[in-house]
Amino acid sequence: MSALPSPSPEPLQLPAGVWRAHQLGSSPQPGLPSGFSSLDAQLPGTGWPLGTPIELIGREPGIGEMRLLVPVLQRLTRERKVIILLGPPHIPYAPALAAFGIDLDYLVVVQAAQAADRLWAVEQILRSASFGALLAWLPHGKTRPEHVRRMQLAAQAARGPVFLFRPLPAQFEASPAALRLLLLPRPQQQLSVQILKRRGPVLEQPVLLDLPQPPGTLRPARRPTPAGKLGLAGAPLGGLLRTAHAAAPHAVSPSASRGSAAPPPIARPH
Repeated sequence: MSALPSPSPEPLQLPAGVWRAHQLGSSPQPGLPSGFSSLDAQLPGTGWPLGTPIELIGREPGIGEMRLLVPVLQRLTRERKVIILLGPPHIPYAPALAAFGIDLDYLVVVQAAQAADRLWAVEQILRSASFGALLAWLPHGKTRPEHVRRMQLAAQAARGPVFLFRPLPAQFEASPAALRLLLLPRPQQQLSVQILKRRGPVLEQPVLLDLPQPPGTLRPARRPTPAGKLGLAGAPLGGLLRTAHAAAPHAVSPSASRGSAAPPPIARPH
Protein backbone atom coordinates (compact mmCIF):
# COMPACT_ATOMS: atom_id res chain seq x y z
CA MET A 1 0.00 0.00 0.00
CA SER A 2 1.42 3.32 -1.00
CA ALA A 3 1.76 5.94 1.69
CA LEU A 4 -0.75 8.74 1.65
CA PRO A 5 0.73 12.12 0.66
CA SER A 6 1.30 14.35 3.62
CA PRO A 7 -0.95 17.42 3.71
CA SER A 8 0.67 20.66 2.71
CA PRO A 9 1.43 22.87 5.69
CA GLU A 10 -0.95 25.71 6.38
CA PRO A 11 0.52 29.17 5.73
CA LEU A 12 1.72 30.85 8.88
CA GLN A 13 -0.74 33.47 10.07
CA LEU A 14 1.14 36.41 11.51
CA PRO A 15 -0.37 38.43 14.36
CA ALA A 16 -1.62 41.92 13.63
CA GLY A 17 1.21 44.42 13.49
CA VAL A 18 3.81 41.79 12.47
CA TRP A 19 5.12 41.86 8.90
CA ARG A 20 7.59 39.93 6.78
CA ALA A 21 10.69 41.87 5.76
CA HIS A 22 10.12 41.25 2.04
CA GLN A 23 6.57 42.59 2.17
CA LEU A 24 5.05 45.96 2.97
CA GLY A 25 3.70 46.06 6.48
CA SER A 26 -0.03 46.20 7.02
CA SER A 27 -1.82 48.79 9.10
CA PRO A 28 -4.80 48.40 11.46
CA GLN A 29 -6.43 51.24 9.54
CA PRO A 30 -5.88 52.36 5.94
CA GLY A 31 -3.56 55.28 5.38
CA LEU A 32 -4.68 58.68 4.19
CA PRO A 33 -4.06 58.94 0.43
CA SER A 34 -1.13 61.25 -0.30
CA GLY A 35 -2.51 62.32 -3.68
CA PHE A 36 0.41 60.64 -5.47
CA SER A 37 -0.37 57.09 -6.59
CA SER A 38 3.29 56.18 -7.12
CA LEU A 39 4.10 57.20 -3.54
CA ASP A 40 1.03 55.50 -2.03
CA ALA A 41 2.12 52.24 -3.66
CA GLN A 42 5.31 52.33 -1.58
CA LEU A 43 3.74 53.30 1.75
CA PRO A 44 2.41 50.74 4.25
CA GLY A 45 -1.36 51.11 4.28
CA THR A 46 -1.18 52.70 0.77
CA GLY A 47 -1.09 56.24 2.13
CA TRP A 48 0.12 58.45 4.95
CA PRO A 49 -0.06 56.26 8.09
CA LEU A 50 -2.08 57.38 11.09
CA GLY A 51 -1.12 56.94 14.73
CA THR A 52 2.62 57.32 14.14
CA PRO A 53 4.97 60.22 13.28
CA ILE A 54 6.19 60.64 9.70
CA GLU A 55 9.64 62.21 9.39
CA LEU A 56 10.20 64.46 6.37
CA ILE A 57 13.91 65.24 6.06
CA GLY A 58 14.98 68.02 3.73
CA ARG A 59 18.00 70.10 2.83
CA GLU A 60 16.26 73.41 3.52
CA PRO A 61 12.74 74.87 3.74
CA GLY A 62 10.99 75.69 0.48
CA ILE A 63 12.17 72.73 -1.64
CA GLY A 64 8.61 71.47 -2.19
CA GLU A 65 7.82 69.87 1.15
CA MET A 66 4.63 71.90 1.53
CA ARG A 67 3.41 71.15 -1.98
CA LEU A 68 3.97 67.47 -1.22
CA LEU A 69 1.28 67.83 1.43
CA VAL A 70 -1.11 70.00 -0.60
CA PRO A 71 -3.49 67.12 -1.52
CA VAL A 72 -3.93 65.98 2.08
CA LEU A 73 -4.28 69.55 3.39
CA GLN A 74 -6.92 70.26 0.76
CA ARG A 75 -8.90 67.20 1.77
CA LEU A 76 -8.72 67.77 5.52
CA THR A 77 -9.63 71.46 5.47
CA ARG A 78 -12.56 70.73 3.16
CA GLU A 79 -13.69 68.25 5.81
CA ARG A 80 -13.41 71.13 8.32
CA LYS A 81 -10.55 69.55 10.21
CA VAL A 82 -7.95 71.79 11.84
CA ILE A 83 -4.38 71.76 10.55
CA ILE A 84 -1.75 72.83 13.08
CA LEU A 85 1.58 74.27 11.89
CA LEU A 86 3.96 74.20 14.83
CA GLY A 87 7.14 76.27 14.63
CA PRO A 88 7.29 76.85 10.84
CA PRO A 89 10.67 78.39 9.92
CA HIS A 90 9.05 81.16 7.84
CA ILE A 91 5.69 82.82 7.40
CA PRO A 92 3.34 80.90 5.07
CA TYR A 93 1.73 82.68 2.11
CA ALA A 94 -2.03 82.92 2.50
CA PRO A 95 -2.80 83.54 -1.22
CA ALA A 96 -0.70 80.56 -2.28
CA LEU A 97 -2.39 78.28 0.24
CA ALA A 98 -5.83 79.48 -0.84
CA ALA A 99 -4.94 79.07 -4.53
CA PHE A 100 -4.21 75.43 -3.86
CA GLY A 101 -7.70 74.99 -2.40
CA ILE A 102 -6.69 74.98 1.27
CA ASP A 103 -9.26 76.61 3.57
CA LEU A 104 -7.37 79.14 5.71
CA ASP A 105 -10.11 79.11 8.36
CA TYR A 106 -8.83 75.70 9.46
CA LEU A 107 -5.13 76.57 9.71
CA VAL A 108 -3.57 77.35 13.09
CA VAL A 109 0.05 78.47 13.52
CA VAL A 110 1.70 77.78 16.88
CA GLN A 111 4.77 79.89 17.63
CA ALA A 112 7.37 78.27 19.91
CA ALA A 113 10.82 79.78 19.45
CA GLN A 114 12.55 77.89 22.26
CA ALA A 115 13.48 74.27 21.54
CA ALA A 116 12.18 73.00 24.88
CA ASP A 117 8.85 74.76 24.38
CA ARG A 118 8.45 73.35 20.88
CA LEU A 119 9.22 69.76 21.86
CA TRP A 120 6.82 70.01 24.80
CA ALA A 121 4.12 71.57 22.61
CA VAL A 122 4.35 68.77 20.03
CA GLU A 123 3.74 66.17 22.71
CA GLN A 124 0.84 68.07 24.24
CA ILE A 125 -0.87 68.58 20.88
CA LEU A 126 -0.47 64.89 20.08
CA ARG A 127 -2.03 63.90 23.38
CA SER A 128 -5.04 66.10 22.66
CA ALA A 129 -5.74 64.19 19.39
CA SER A 130 -8.07 67.05 18.39
CA PHE A 131 -6.53 67.97 15.03
CA GLY A 132 -6.85 66.94 11.42
CA ALA A 133 -3.09 66.97 10.84
CA LEU A 134 0.00 68.23 12.66
CA LEU A 135 2.97 69.72 10.82
CA ALA A 136 5.83 70.30 13.26
CA TRP A 137 9.32 71.60 12.54
CA LEU A 138 11.61 70.01 15.13
CA PRO A 139 14.54 72.08 16.43
CA HIS A 140 17.87 71.28 14.81
CA GLY A 141 20.47 69.78 17.16
CA LYS A 142 18.00 69.67 20.06
CA THR A 143 15.87 66.69 19.05
CA ARG A 144 17.01 63.35 20.45
CA PRO A 145 15.66 59.82 19.77
CA GLU A 146 13.89 59.81 23.14
CA HIS A 147 11.96 62.92 22.12
CA VAL A 148 10.72 61.22 18.96
CA ARG A 149 9.90 58.11 20.98
CA ARG A 150 7.69 60.15 23.31
CA MET A 151 6.00 61.71 20.29
CA GLN A 152 5.49 58.26 18.80
CA LEU A 153 3.74 57.04 21.94
CA ALA A 154 1.61 60.19 22.16
CA ALA A 155 0.64 59.93 18.47
CA GLN A 156 -0.95 56.50 18.80
CA ALA A 157 -4.34 58.04 19.56
CA ALA A 158 -4.07 60.64 16.78
CA ARG A 159 -6.79 60.49 14.14
CA GLY A 160 -4.81 62.51 11.60
CA PRO A 161 -1.32 62.31 10.09
CA VAL A 162 1.65 63.70 12.01
CA PHE A 163 4.49 65.17 9.94
CA LEU A 164 7.80 66.00 11.61
CA PHE A 165 10.10 68.17 9.50
CA ARG A 166 13.79 67.61 10.23
CA PRO A 167 17.04 68.98 8.72
CA LEU A 168 19.31 67.01 6.39
CA PRO A 169 21.78 65.73 9.06
CA ALA A 170 18.88 63.91 10.78
CA GLN A 171 19.00 61.22 8.07
CA PHE A 172 22.10 59.79 9.77
CA GLU A 173 20.57 59.82 13.26
CA ALA A 174 18.72 56.96 14.89
CA SER A 175 14.98 57.45 15.09
CA PRO A 176 12.09 55.28 16.31
CA ALA A 177 9.77 56.76 13.66
CA ALA A 178 8.29 53.99 11.50
CA LEU A 179 8.36 56.08 8.31
CA ARG A 180 11.25 58.37 7.32
CA LEU A 181 11.46 60.15 3.95
CA LEU A 182 14.33 62.11 2.46
CA LEU A 183 13.13 64.96 0.22
CA LEU A 184 15.39 66.43 -2.46
CA PRO A 185 14.43 69.02 -5.10
CA ARG A 186 14.63 68.15 -8.78
CA PRO A 187 14.27 70.29 -11.95
CA GLN A 188 10.93 70.91 -13.64
CA GLN A 189 9.03 71.31 -10.36
CA GLN A 190 9.66 67.75 -9.27
CA LEU A 191 10.53 66.27 -5.89
CA SER A 192 12.63 63.19 -5.19
CA VAL A 193 11.29 61.13 -2.27
CA GLN A 194 13.73 58.55 -0.92
CA ILE A 195 12.22 56.17 1.63
CA LEU A 196 14.88 55.80 4.30
CA LYS A 197 12.76 53.65 6.60
CA ARG A 198 9.44 51.87 6.36
CA ARG A 199 7.81 48.65 7.50
CA GLY A 200 8.85 46.72 4.43
CA PRO A 201 11.76 46.01 2.09
CA VAL A 202 14.39 48.58 1.25
CA LEU A 203 13.44 50.76 -1.73
CA GLU A 204 16.65 51.37 -3.64
CA GLN A 205 15.34 53.99 -6.07
CA PRO A 206 13.61 57.21 -4.97
CA VAL A 207 10.08 58.03 -6.04
CA LEU A 208 10.02 61.03 -8.39
CA LEU A 209 6.89 63.17 -8.01
CA ASP A 210 5.44 65.96 -10.13
CA LEU A 211 4.47 68.60 -7.57
CA PRO A 212 1.06 70.26 -7.89
CA GLN A 213 1.00 73.65 -9.56
CA PRO A 214 -1.21 76.52 -8.35
CA PRO A 215 -4.13 77.30 -10.66
CA GLY A 216 -4.78 80.70 -12.18
CA THR A 217 -2.14 83.41 -12.35
CA LEU A 218 -0.06 82.41 -9.33
CA ARG A 219 3.22 81.17 -10.75
CA PRO A 220 6.50 80.44 -8.95
CA ALA A 221 9.08 83.19 -9.46
CA ARG A 222 12.67 82.38 -10.29
CA ARG A 223 14.25 84.53 -7.64
CA PRO A 224 15.04 83.01 -4.21
CA THR A 225 12.54 83.17 -1.38
CA PRO A 226 13.05 86.30 0.78
CA ALA A 227 14.09 85.66 4.35
CA GLY A 228 11.20 85.25 6.74
CA LYS A 229 8.73 83.97 4.15
CA LEU A 230 7.77 80.42 3.23
CA GLY A 231 6.62 79.89 -0.36
CA LEU A 232 5.11 76.67 -1.63
CA ALA A 233 7.50 76.60 -4.57
CA GLY A 234 10.59 78.10 -3.00
CA ALA A 235 9.57 81.54 -4.25
CA PRO A 236 7.07 84.25 -3.27
CA LEU A 237 3.51 83.60 -4.44
CA GLY A 238 1.49 86.45 -2.96
CA GLY A 239 0.77 88.44 0.18
CA LEU A 240 1.61 87.35 3.69
CA LEU A 241 -0.64 85.25 5.86
CA ARG A 242 -2.14 87.62 8.42
CA THR A 243 -1.77 86.52 12.01
CA ALA A 244 -2.83 87.59 15.47
CA HIS A 245 -0.37 86.76 18.22
CA ALA A 246 -1.42 85.59 21.67
CA ALA A 247 1.29 85.72 24.32
CA ALA A 248 1.48 82.92 26.87
CA PRO A 249 1.15 84.01 30.52
CA HIS A 250 4.56 82.56 31.34
CA ALA A 251 7.35 80.54 29.74
CA VAL A 252 6.80 76.84 29.29
CA SER A 253 9.42 74.14 29.62
CA PRO A 254 9.33 70.36 29.97
CA SER A 255 10.39 70.73 33.61
CA ALA A 256 7.37 72.89 34.39
CA SER A 257 4.19 71.45 35.77
CA ARG A 258 2.46 70.14 32.67
CA GLY A 259 -0.89 70.06 34.34
CA SER A 260 -1.05 73.85 34.67
CA ALA A 261 1.46 75.17 32.12
CA ALA A 262 0.04 77.44 29.44
CA PRO A 263 0.49 76.53 25.76
CA PRO A 264 2.90 78.40 23.53
CA PRO A 265 1.67 81.54 21.73
CA ILE A 266 -0.77 80.85 18.92
CA ALA A 267 -1.21 82.73 15.67
CA ARG A 268 -4.41 82.10 13.76
CA PRO A 269 -5.21 83.35 10.23
CA HIS A 270 -8.02 85.92 10.02
